Amino acid sequence: MAEYSFTEIAKSAKIASKKLANISEDIKNNALLKIAEMLDENSDLIFEANKKDLDTAKELLQDGKISQSVYNRLKLDENKMRDMIQGIVDIYELENPIGKIMFQRSLDTGLILTKVSCPIGVLGVIFEARPDVISQISALAIKSANAVILKGGKESINTNKAIMGIIQDALKSINGFPENVLTQIFTRDDVNLMLKEDKYIDLIIPRGGSNLVKFVKENTNIPVLGHSDGICHIFADEDADFSKAKKIIIDSKTQYPSACNSVETLLIHENFAESKNLLNELENAGIKLVYNPESWHKEYSDKILSVKYVKSIEEAVEHINEYSSGHTESIITENRENAEFFMNAVDSAGVYHNVSTRFADGFRYGFGAEVGISTNKTHARGPVGLEGLTIYKYKLQGNGDIVKDYVEGKKKFNHKDLI
Repeated sequence: MAEYSFTEIAKSAKIASKKLANISEDIKNNALLKIAEMLDENSDLIFEANKKDLDTAKELLQDGKISQSVYNRLKLDENKMRDMIQGIVDIYELENPIGKIMFQRSLDTGLILTKVSCPIGVLGVIFEARPDVISQISALAIKSANAVILKGGKESINTNKAIMGIIQDALKSINGFPENVLTQIFTRDDVNLMLKEDKYIDLIIPRGGSNLVKFVKENTNIPVLGHSDGICHIFADEDADFSKAKKIIIDSKTQYPSACNSVETLLIHENFAESKNLLNELENAGIKLVYNPESWHKEYSDKILSVKYVKSIEEAVEHINEYSSGHTESIITENRENAEFFMNAVDSAGVYHNVSTRFADGFRYGFGAEVGISTNKTHARGPVGLEGLTIYKYKLQGNGDIVKDYVEGKKKFNHKDLI
């Protein structure tokens, strides 16, 4: 694709984002319901396209060109389809995130400052393997009034085209919905061009492995939202309940091993009396335990778990803050004081007590869906749903007010919060 052509795509998306920001909530919600309806009606077409991708991926898997975890993420089954459609309905039911008054302040009599939520603008989303990402991000973008340019992995190209085609057909049937809000691109050249379009694209969201995220961050001036690795930890404290520990760790590792919120390292307090029984239970669940890993910063994306004994909760926190990717960590303990210390001291986007790390998900948080997990320390952190796709602007209303009057002392600010 020529650079001029992609610039036109980005420019069209920017124009569309301005139109989308001014349409009614009813139009956006009607679009979401129509998308959910048409995806459900055309699920057979999507499964047929997904089968083509799976057949190709199976050969790549056998040749060692893709991993088992990539193959697993690529597969779109009945459960994923159900969740994909339900996620769109859930987003429809959420409160409109645009135009919300965040605060209102009187600077002086009749001089009113209001902070109001608004869309970011144009999102560039690059993702690997998972075709259900298209519907999630499209729905979130529509609800939050952002335009989006999507680039999926070549391993899921047939599924991606099928889903996007259905979504586009749904949007064409909605009166008043702008064109070019959702655009799909396909090649690496397109990605390289996307990363240069800082005039029209406001935020890049990479969803994939560390190599993808690193490449994006090194090759763009556009702000990037995302995470590179999912190095999640669980700490079994000396006051951990054995039954809870067993359930939580097994769920965190085996429920979906290739997910970024799957636990990769287990830290065990050396005084935990049930540690041997716990490790036996983990092995019985099919988990391979590694006591001397090549690196503690290791994302297995498989039923493999690094294990380390620690002498104190302080040592556990120190290890996590050193080796974690800042994604999600959990402590298993019946000691409330230790739980509070852990949750305050660990510097990650999600810090849990007595629950599986697999809860780190926009759908499970009630966001409807997510555009990804952010380990950034900017405006959005953790699972990024609607709120993370909004920013804000300041509106100031007055009546001929000028700064000179305040500089010369003719008027004084009162700075009184109204909301």
